[in-house]
Amino acid sequence: MAGGLRLTEPGAAWAALAAALAAASLAAWWLPATLLDWQPTLAASEPWRWWTAAFVHWSPRHLAANLLGAGLVAALGWVAGVPRAAALAWAVAWPLSHVALLVQPALAHYGGLSGVLHAGVAVAALHLLRTDQGRRRWIGGTVFAGLALKLLLETPWGVPLRYTAEWDIAVAPLAHSTGAIAGALAWLLLAGPRPRRQSPR
Repeated sequence: MAGGLRLTEPGAAWAALAAALAAASLAAWWLPATLLDWQPTLAASEPWRWWTAAFVHWSPRHLAANLLGAGLVAALGWVAGVPRAAALAWAVAWPLSHVALLVQPALAHYGGLSGVLHAGVAVAALHLLRTDQGRRRWIGGTVFAGLALKLLLETPWGVPLRYTAEWDIAVAPLAHSTGAIAGALAWLLLAGPRPRRQSPR
Protein backbone atom coordinates (compact mmCIF):
# COMPACT_ATOMS: atom_id res chain seq x y z
CA MET A 1 0.00 0.00 0.00
CA ALA A 2 1.32 3.41 -0.95
CA GLY A 3 2.93 5.33 1.86
CA GLY A 4 2.55 2.39 4.29
CA LEU A 5 4.99 -0.03 5.79
CA ARG A 6 5.60 -3.08 3.60
CA LEU A 7 6.76 -6.43 4.91
CA THR A 8 9.36 -6.45 2.15
CA GLU A 9 11.19 -3.56 3.84
CA PRO A 10 14.20 -4.57 5.95
CA GLY A 11 13.15 -5.35 9.51
CA ALA A 12 9.41 -5.07 8.83
CA ALA A 13 8.57 -8.79 8.66
CA TRP A 14 10.75 -9.33 11.73
CA ALA A 15 8.92 -6.67 13.72
CA ALA A 16 5.56 -8.07 12.59
CA LEU A 17 6.51 -11.54 13.83
CA ALA A 18 7.65 -10.15 17.19
CA ALA A 19 4.39 -8.23 17.52
CA ALA A 20 2.37 -11.36 16.69
CA LEU A 21 4.24 -13.39 19.32
CA ALA A 22 3.60 -10.71 21.94
CA ALA A 23 -0.08 -10.33 21.02
CA ALA A 24 -0.65 -14.09 21.12
CA SER A 25 1.04 -14.27 24.53
CA LEU A 26 -1.32 -11.62 25.85
CA ALA A 27 -4.35 -13.42 24.45
CA ALA A 28 -3.22 -16.79 25.82
CA TRP A 29 -2.95 -15.38 29.33
CA TRP A 30 -6.71 -15.88 29.65
CA LEU A 31 -6.65 -19.52 28.49
CA PRO A 32 -5.86 -22.67 30.50
CA ALA A 33 -2.11 -23.27 30.30
CA THR A 34 -2.54 -27.04 30.11
CA LEU A 35 -4.22 -26.69 26.70
CA LEU A 36 -1.24 -24.92 25.18
CA ASP A 37 2.00 -25.61 27.07
CA TRP A 38 4.76 -27.98 25.97
CA GLN A 39 4.32 -31.50 27.28
CA PRO A 40 6.63 -34.16 25.84
CA THR A 41 4.02 -36.89 26.27
CA LEU A 42 1.62 -34.95 24.02
CA ALA A 43 4.13 -33.69 21.45
CA ALA A 44 3.05 -36.19 18.78
CA SER A 45 -0.70 -36.31 19.43
CA GLU A 46 -1.14 -32.54 19.94
CA PRO A 47 1.45 -30.92 17.66
CA TRP A 48 -0.03 -27.42 18.03
CA ARG A 49 1.89 -27.27 21.29
CA TRP A 50 5.08 -26.95 19.24
CA TRP A 51 3.93 -23.38 18.61
CA THR A 52 1.54 -22.51 21.43
CA ALA A 53 4.03 -23.31 24.20
CA ALA A 54 5.58 -19.92 23.48
CA PHE A 55 2.37 -18.17 24.51
CA VAL A 56 2.04 -19.74 27.96
CA HIS A 57 3.29 -17.72 30.93
CA TRP A 58 3.20 -18.80 34.52
CA SER A 59 3.04 -15.45 36.31
CA PRO A 60 2.45 -11.76 35.52
CA ARG A 61 6.18 -11.10 35.99
CA HIS A 62 7.03 -13.88 33.56
CA LEU A 63 4.65 -12.44 30.96
CA ALA A 64 5.86 -8.87 31.44
CA ALA A 65 9.52 -9.86 31.14
CA ASN A 66 8.93 -11.75 27.91
CA LEU A 67 6.83 -8.96 26.42
CA LEU A 68 9.71 -6.61 27.14
CA GLY A 69 12.08 -9.15 25.62
CA ALA A 70 9.94 -9.36 22.49
CA GLY A 71 10.17 -5.59 22.15
CA LEU A 72 13.95 -5.66 22.51
CA VAL A 73 14.37 -8.46 19.97
CA ALA A 74 12.03 -6.61 17.60
CA ALA A 75 14.17 -3.49 17.97
CA LEU A 76 17.36 -5.49 17.39
CA GLY A 77 16.03 -6.88 14.12
CA TRP A 78 14.63 -3.54 13.02
CA VAL A 79 17.87 -1.66 13.65
CA ALA A 80 19.87 -4.46 12.05
CA GLY A 81 17.60 -4.27 9.01
CA VAL A 82 17.17 -8.03 8.85
CA PRO A 83 15.64 -9.29 5.58
CA ARG A 84 12.55 -11.45 5.23
CA ALA A 85 14.80 -14.52 5.05
CA ALA A 86 15.92 -13.84 8.62
CA ALA A 87 12.32 -13.43 9.78
CA LEU A 88 11.48 -16.73 8.07
CA ALA A 89 14.40 -18.40 9.83
CA TRP A 90 13.11 -17.09 13.16
CA ALA A 91 9.62 -18.40 12.36
CA VAL A 92 11.01 -21.84 11.49
CA ALA A 93 13.05 -21.90 14.71
CA TRP A 94 9.92 -21.17 16.78
CA PRO A 95 8.47 -24.72 16.86
CA LEU A 96 11.90 -26.37 16.62
CA SER A 97 12.89 -24.64 19.85
CA HIS A 98 10.21 -26.63 21.64
CA VAL A 99 10.51 -29.93 19.78
CA ALA A 100 14.19 -30.03 20.77
CA LEU A 101 13.09 -30.14 24.42
CA LEU A 102 12.38 -33.81 23.83
CA VAL A 103 16.04 -34.40 24.70
CA GLN A 104 14.98 -33.70 28.30
CA PRO A 105 11.85 -35.81 28.90
CA ALA A 106 11.96 -34.94 32.61
CA LEU A 107 10.81 -31.43 31.63
CA ALA A 108 7.14 -32.38 31.88
CA HIS A 109 5.78 -28.86 31.23
CA TYR A 110 7.23 -25.77 29.60
CA GLY A 111 5.80 -22.44 28.58
CA GLY A 112 7.13 -19.02 27.66
CA LEU A 113 8.57 -16.87 24.92
CA SER A 114 12.15 -16.97 26.16
CA GLY A 115 13.29 -19.90 24.01
CA VAL A 116 11.88 -18.32 20.86
CA LEU A 117 13.38 -14.96 21.79
CA HIS A 118 16.81 -16.56 22.16
CA ALA A 119 16.29 -17.98 18.67
CA GLY A 120 15.62 -14.48 17.38
CA VAL A 121 18.76 -13.09 18.99
CA ALA A 122 20.85 -15.84 17.37
CA VAL A 123 19.36 -15.15 13.93
CA ALA A 124 19.86 -11.38 14.18
CA ALA A 125 23.44 -11.78 15.40
CA LEU A 126 24.33 -14.14 12.55
CA HIS A 127 22.76 -11.75 10.05
CA LEU A 128 24.99 -8.95 11.33
CA LEU A 129 28.03 -11.21 11.22
CA ARG A 130 27.62 -11.85 7.49
CA THR A 131 27.49 -8.19 6.46
CA ASP A 132 30.35 -6.39 4.74
CA GLN A 133 30.37 -3.56 7.27
CA GLY A 134 33.02 -3.98 9.95
CA ARG A 135 31.05 -2.19 12.65
CA ARG A 136 27.95 -4.29 12.08
CA ARG A 137 30.01 -7.47 12.07
CA TRP A 138 31.59 -6.40 15.35
CA ILE A 139 28.14 -5.83 16.88
CA GLY A 140 26.92 -9.19 15.58
CA GLY A 141 29.97 -10.95 16.94
CA THR A 142 29.60 -9.28 20.32
CA VAL A 143 25.91 -10.20 20.55
CA PHE A 144 26.58 -13.79 19.50
CA ALA A 145 29.47 -14.20 21.91
CA GLY A 146 27.39 -12.73 24.74
CA LEU A 147 24.56 -15.11 23.91
CA ALA A 148 26.90 -18.11 23.89
CA LEU A 149 28.43 -17.09 27.23
CA LYS A 150 24.97 -16.66 28.78
CA LEU A 151 23.91 -20.11 27.66
CA LEU A 152 27.06 -21.73 29.01
CA LEU A 153 26.68 -20.02 32.36
CA GLU A 154 23.11 -21.34 32.57
CA THR A 155 24.45 -24.94 32.36
CA PRO A 156 21.48 -26.25 30.33
CA TRP A 157 22.76 -29.81 30.72
CA GLY A 158 21.89 -29.69 34.42
CA VAL A 159 18.55 -29.98 36.19
CA PRO A 160 15.42 -29.45 34.02
CA LEU A 161 14.06 -26.68 36.24
CA ARG A 162 15.92 -24.14 38.32
CA TYR A 163 14.54 -21.93 41.08
CA THR A 164 16.19 -18.57 41.69
CA ALA A 165 15.51 -15.58 43.90
CA GLU A 166 15.05 -13.36 40.84
CA TRP A 167 12.03 -15.25 39.51
CA ASP A 168 8.70 -16.30 40.96
CA ILE A 169 8.63 -19.29 38.60
CA ALA A 170 10.95 -22.18 37.83
CA VAL A 171 13.28 -21.49 34.89
CA ALA A 172 14.10 -24.08 32.21
CA PRO A 173 17.62 -23.15 30.99
CA LEU A 174 17.55 -25.83 28.30
CA ALA A 175 14.82 -23.92 26.44
CA HIS A 176 17.16 -20.96 25.97
CA SER A 177 19.79 -23.21 24.41
CA THR A 178 17.39 -25.12 22.18
CA GLY A 179 16.01 -21.80 21.00
CA ALA A 180 19.41 -20.34 20.16
CA ILE A 181 20.56 -23.53 18.42
CA ALA A 182 17.32 -23.78 16.44
CA GLY A 183 17.67 -20.14 15.40
CA ALA A 184 21.26 -20.59 14.28
CA LEU A 185 20.48 -23.75 12.30
CA ALA A 186 17.39 -22.24 10.67
CA TRP A 187 19.35 -19.15 9.66
CA LEU A 188 22.18 -21.23 8.18
CA LEU A 189 19.65 -23.19 6.12
CA LEU A 190 17.53 -20.26 4.92
CA ALA A 191 19.81 -17.22 4.71
CA GLY A 192 21.32 -18.30 1.41
CA PRO A 193 24.82 -17.57 0.14
CA ARG A 194 26.60 -14.50 1.40
CA PRO A 195 26.18 -11.53 -0.95
CA ARG A 196 29.26 -10.81 -3.02
CA ARG A 197 31.15 -7.65 -2.36
CA GLN A 198 30.91 -5.15 -5.14
CA SER A 199 34.29 -4.41 -6.67
CA PRO A 200 35.32 -0.74 -6.54
CA ARG A 201 34.94 1.18 -9.77
